[in-house]
Amino acid sequence: MEAYCVKCKTKREIKNPLAVFTAKGTAATSGVCSVCGTKLFRMGATEAHNGMERPVIVSTKNGNKPVKRSGKLVIVESPAKAKTVQRFLGKGYQVRASVGHVRDLLKSQLSVDVENDFAPKYRVPNEKRPLVKELKNDAAAAAEIFLATDPDREGESISWHLLESAEIDPTLAKRVVFHEITKSAIEEAFSHPRAIDMQLVNAQQARRIMDRLVGYSLSPLLWAKVRGRLSAGRVQSVAVRIIVDREREIDAFVPQEYWSIEAELEKENGHAKNNVFVAKLIKVGDKEVGLDKEIPLPTKGDVEPLVKDLEAASWQVIKVRRGERKRNPLPPFTTSTLQQEASKKLNFTARRTMAIAQQLYEGVDIGDQGSVGLITYMRTDSTNVAEVAQKEAQEYVTGRFGAEYLPPEPPQYKTKSKGAQEAHEAVRPTSAMREPNAIKDFLSKEQFKLYQLIWQRFVASQMAAAIFDTVSIDIEAKHEKTYLFRAAGSVVKFLGFMAVYEEAKDEDAEPADPAEGEGKRLPPLEDGDPLNLLRLIPEQHFTQPPPRYTEATLVKALEENGIGRPSTYAPTIATIQQRGYVLREDKRLMPTQIGTMVNDLLVEYFADVLDLGFTARMEEELDDIASGDREWVPVLRDFYGPFSEKLKAAEAAIPKASVEPEYVEDRVCPKCEKKLVIRFGRYGKFIGCSGFPECRHVEPWLEKLGIPCPKDGGELIERKTKKGRVFYGCANYPNCDWTSWKKPLQQPCPQCGGLLVIANKNNAVCTKCETQTALEAVTAEN
Repeated sequence: MEAYCVKCKTKREIKNPLAVFTAKGTAATSGVCSVCGTKLFRMGATEAHNGMERPVIVSTKNGNKPVKRSGKLVIVESPAKAKTVQRFLGKGYQVRASVGHVRDLLKSQLSVDVENDFAPKYRVPNEKRPLVKELKNDAAAAAEIFLATDPDREGESISWHLLESAEIDPTLAKRVVFHEITKSAIEEAFSHPRAIDMQLVNAQQARRIMDRLVGYSLSPLLWAKVRGRLSAGRVQSVAVRIIVDREREIDAFVPQEYWSIEAELEKENGHAKNNVFVAKLIKVGDKEVGLDKEIPLPTKGDVEPLVKDLEAASWQVIKVRRGERKRNPLPPFTTSTLQQEASKKLNFTARRTMAIAQQLYEGVDIGDQGSVGLITYMRTDSTNVAEVAQKEAQEYVTGRFGAEYLPPEPPQYKTKSKGAQEAHEAVRPTSAMREPNAIKDFLSKEQFKLYQLIWQRFVASQMAAAIFDTVSIDIEAKHEKTYLFRAAGSVVKFLGFMAVYEEAKDEDAEPADPAEGEGKRLPPLEDGDPLNLLRLIPEQHFTQPPPRYTEATLVKALEENGIGRPSTYAPTIATIQQRGYVLREDKRLMPTQIGTMVNDLLVEYFADVLDLGFTARMEEELDDIASGDREWVPVLRDFYGPFSEKLKAAEAAIPKASVEPEYVEDRVCPKCEKKLVIRFGRYGKFIGCSGFPECRHVEPWLEKLGIPCPKDGGELIERKTKKGRVFYGCANYPNCDWTSWKKPLQQPCPQCGGLLVIANKNNAVCTKCETQTALEAVTAEN
């Protein structure tokens, strides 16, 4: 090795070379001139530097100084999680929060080099640079670095981005994963650290790049052909298609009339009230009765002869069947089922559910115990339960209800969703012994409701089945014809898991059939018992169109079709509403005019991208990347090739769409007197001037209720707080300050004529005299 000798004024061989590092941490070699003995110095790393510990440089006000590494640095995503983890790790650990993602693709451009194996161009946002600089300095001074981000692909990706952006030495970085923030779980995770799983990172990176390719390609197309401020996405556009397709089913639906006949009967010589029961007509002769059966009873004219004959018939019991039926508990929650049940039971949106669940997972201060994670990781499609959690639940059930409330064997639930890979456990409480009421005072109202729901569902899932005594009674009515009626009843014999929890009824479930007998007790009857007919109940029915989706049923549809993953359901549903493609009214989702137009355009020219099966297959390929069965670049290449060709064809073929503006009736702009129109912006509907951009007059969109204000007679409107919570107020604000969190009703108070508002699920209350009225009665009058 040679270096320049200032005395010899030429390069000389270095005698006695020694590998060193400069004060700034740069590798170099020192020695003496082999001819004159002058000290020589040459910059650059050599083989002799391999295995040597490089001095760490930490920026200070006095310049860069080499420091010795010490301490242990832990990086998590959020300050709340950092606080909880710090408490369990104690001294010797410094826990810092990255506050979410620290770098991403640039927003101002595609940031994907499609010609160079889809190489992404990442950037640390300006607002994150001071934090990343701090993390870089902390990491440079730490002897050990633990990346403890969430246990899914996105969390794995955040760890990798931290490693890259904070320039963390890969030899010092360790990945730790825990599914609950408890002392035992954290100790277990830190005792078994691992390297960052690049297969998971690449799966998430492929998803991000694929979504960017679709979004940044289709959105400009929509701007050019339809209007500005529109967007398209690989998953969100499929969700919109599902909603539009359902709306078209509803529009095309033709109701079909049909009739049913029920009989109100009583045991002969038994006039007690509990001897009366209802049975339903099942057969006439040997032919079955009912819609799509041999005797459909399509009109009143088909029913009247049967009713006339039945009025003269003799009635008797011909068969009594008694039995026993078991109802098994449902598995503990996954992300999807949690969002569905929270919607049905708590009226929470998917986004609200996940935000509250995040708080419960990251830790809540519960008094003497300090900050504790109350639930396991909430983004999961697995129903697995750790053995230690099962044993604790069994101990709780035995102590609280008795051993008979435990099943013979601990239950094992199979995960139903396609490609369940997001996490290893179901959503459950971190301790079954931590009853909701015991910590109620430390939780917000929403936190308590959701924790109670999760706790009840998990404990119930580990309990014995409920047992019902069932009875089915076949009744013969005979006159000119022979008729078969049937009544059924069931009563709870053993509560089992129902002592803790019952699932909410499906929002779209058909009304219970009286002949099914759920929860109905029948009088004691035996074969051959004669019966008295009290009255016949012929009833007209019409088939109903498929219901519009709620957030809960849309999440269920997305999961069943393999579209998206647990982390994508809530943001997808929120996005399609924010973009003005879908409206949510009375919990039901319906497409807007622009949502339908955009959907039809994309379906026509990009049918495969919006095909449910294609989207599900893409999710499976992303799962294959995560499991190491596929490489991410070929997957993107196979997708983007055909997609880019369709994009070129669409740009040439799609005509400029004509979107008719929706004018505000009987209103003109107060500035220029041109017509006012309804527009959609980033935050939803608003009113603007049709003369834009010459006139920039805008007004907020007011959802009018058609109800006069009880204070000044102005019109009541629906409004939202800055955080998006709905409340109701007077359109004459600020001149009138009347407001209510409770929804006003059209029907006036039956007592005083005052304003009724919804008090709860069952009752309305008057704001004037405070009289409570059954909500059912009020809505029936409306």
